[in-house]
Amino acid sequence: MQTYTSGLSRRGFVKGMMSIIALSAMPFKLLARSATAFKATTTKDVYKELFGDLPMVGSSDIELKIPDIAENGAVVPVTVSTSIPNAEAIYVIIDQNPNPLSASFHLTPLIPAEISIRVKMGKSSMVQALVKTADKVYTTGQEVKVTIGGCGG
Repeated sequence: MQTYTSGLSRRGFVKGMMSIIALSAMPFKLLARSATAFKATTTKDVYKELFGDLPMVGSSDIELKIPDIAENGAVVPVTVSTSIPNAEAIYVIIDQNPNPLSASFHLTPLIPAEISIRVKMGKSSMVQALVKTADKVYTTGQEVKVTIGGCGG
């Protein structure tokens, strides 16, 4: 009777599985932090959850494209792009929404730092685009007037 051995020891198999488990747990920490921030009801709480004590500065290196007047708050197009080096994430915050954090995108160096989405706005509000790097958060914003509300209004 012939037996087959794969060349993979039990110890090698366990090490490999532990590596996979460790690597897969990392995104869940990021998702958990974002999940808490998405539940926050004030902009201040969103900042605290996402950025902790990182300094926030205004930046002209973020391009926020959003209409000045949104005819229908249920579908408001938003595009955010940036040339800030080493951008790790882009966030969209709508101050007057019941839950201000509207979008969260984690970036890699392999993709351009540009996102396009559609958001709901319950009423006229400041819309902020934030770009996070390892040591700072860069911001820009624009006031948007909503004629027909989209968050239950």
